[in-house]
Amino acid sequence: MNAVSVARSAPDIAPDLVADVVVAGIGLGAIAAALAVAGHGLRVVMAGPESRIGGQVSTQLTSPLDEHPLIETTGCTARYREFRDGIRAEYGVDNPGDGWVSRLCFEPLVGERVLHAILAPAIDAGLVTVLTGARPIEVERGGGDRISAVRFATGDGELRVAGEVVVDATETGDLLPLAGADWVIGSEGRDAFDEPHALPGAPDPSAEQSCTIVAALVRDASPHPVGDDPEAYAAMRDAQPFSLTLSNDAGSSHDFAMFDDTEAPGSFWSYRRVRSPELVGGPDTAIINWHGNDWYGSGLVADPTATDAAARRLADAFVHWLRTEAPRDDGGRGHPELRLAPEVSGTPDGFAESPYVRESRRLRAPEPVTEHDLAPRDGVARAHEFDDAVGVAWYHADLHPRVGGHPSVYAPTAPFQVPLRSLVAGSPVNLVAGAKNLAATQIAAAAYRVHPGEWAIGEAAGELAAASVRRGVDVADLARDARGRVAVQVGMLRAGAPIVWASDLSPIHPAFLAGSLLIAYGGLDDARRATLDVAPDGPLDPAAAEALRRASHALALACGLEPPHVEPQPGATWAEAAIALATPLIDAIDADAEASVREAPGREPAGREASARTDRSPEASRPTVHHSE
Repeated sequence: MNAVSVARSAPDIAPDLVADVVVAGIGLGAIAAALAVAGHGLRVVMAGPESRIGGQVSTQLTSPLDEHPLIETTGCTARYREFRDGIRAEYGVDNPGDGWVSRLCFEPLVGERVLHAILAPAIDAGLVTVLTGARPIEVERGGGDRISAVRFATGDGELRVAGEVVVDATETGDLLPLAGADWVIGSEGRDAFDEPHALPGAPDPSAEQSCTIVAALVRDASPHPVGDDPEAYAAMRDAQPFSLTLSNDAGSSHDFAMFDDTEAPGSFWSYRRVRSPELVGGPDTAIINWHGNDWYGSGLVADPTATDAAARRLADAFVHWLRTEAPRDDGGRGHPELRLAPEVSGTPDGFAESPYVRESRRLRAPEPVTEHDLAPRDGVARAHEFDDAVGVAWYHADLHPRVGGHPSVYAPTAPFQVPLRSLVAGSPVNLVAGAKNLAATQIAAAAYRVHPGEWAIGEAAGELAAASVRRGVDVADLARDARGRVAVQVGMLRAGAPIVWASDLSPIHPAFLAGSLLIAYGGLDDARRATLDVAPDGPLDPAAAEALRRASHALALACGLEPPHVEPQPGATWAEAAIALATPLIDAIDADAEASVREAPGREPAGREASARTDRSPEASRPTVHHSE
């Protein structure tokens, strides 16, 4: 749809807060963006409506990480790996919950604590300010189709935050309509891009994916009173219907035991168990994110208030069913020993503070990322390759039921990338997508939406925002400039964020920067394209040498540089050849970036004194500012 802008011209008054970058949202994408911006010594204000940071892993209670099968060794950013490693360090074991849905299942409050620890150095340095309980309500426009400030509603009134670049990392793309950006929701329809799994025909904006109010449950040794049936309990039980059975889009189904893990892949309870007494002690704890509490009667974007309320009623009914009627492994019915666990959810009732969001508003673009761009290809290990890639991700295109009763989809993908073009709104010229709201179709976005995918998008958005501020060029112009795009790619790589799939080219490998950049410009021969390994320390054969040479020329041509005239030394490895060919180009791109920073026209980064200007007295009430304990 074409959003109707509610943006207004900037008033002639000082904002409450000034930063280099404003990040709307406090979930995983927002945190990744803020860390990337702060990594360049720039100041960022990160603000969102929730009471706590973390999004999926905290207020939405979806802490078991939905990840690809190679996550332990490759395919994520260094900062995301720091998050995973921090969780394991908290418990001292690899999978504290021993849940089978993920290699890393943990309690939401632990995830939140680790995120605070990761943010703490930047907060203490005055580079990051985190505001909770702050809902974006208005966008102000300055000159030249630019956002000048974002207004947030808080418990103490409105807060106006100004910045050079604005990143929308909200859970449902809330800034897109406020800023007058072009956006879409629901299905684009198969007519648009001929995607095999899109809904037939024309667009259907009402066909949003389901959302879920996740519950935190503890299994105690003794039963508890279960109380009366919730209102309309029987109707919800029969309509959903409630069961321990899962079905897939291929028509097969599996009946799960409640606690018996004898049959693979395991039981209902261990599916998303987040604390295993056998491994880490304490109470047996699981979070409940199942078909039974999957609400698809209305959409979060179309009707957020009613949808949240209906999803909560459904979740309450499903938990009641688990305690009273769910099949027992011994043949009986009901599990009154289960109880809602506020000490796990961080809420008074044991249910998630926020719905688990599977679909956001998405940037509309003439050529969004589609299912075709993510699909497996014969003889090639990777999905379609983008020369402007600024991140990697991998997950099935996982669509849950949609409003209107449309079936689920679980479509295969090959390891894919995050193209820079998918993050840029175009208008406003300084707005960046930083979460599930990238320019991708409903099918494609369903593969990006999980934890490492959202993090990769957010970190790339932050790197792009930082480059824009430092060079004094709006993100829309930067995205159109080849040298600017490559500078962002170089920045990502130097931060330990892969932009291509090369499973044996880790961020600590000497050729990580040079080799990755050349791969992005076509630097793999046919043998290396057929596998995710690139054998960087293996011998350089003629086909590999020619592919690297062509890539260096393509990169030079795109950036308007002289192609390197370098011949690999006899006996050189692939890595040595890549470094020799790419280093002159990287040096030229670095020099161009440094010159652009020096010549940036009147767009100085916010200084320490400017970062928190306020019209309010020091005693005035403020939104919650999170600092790590």
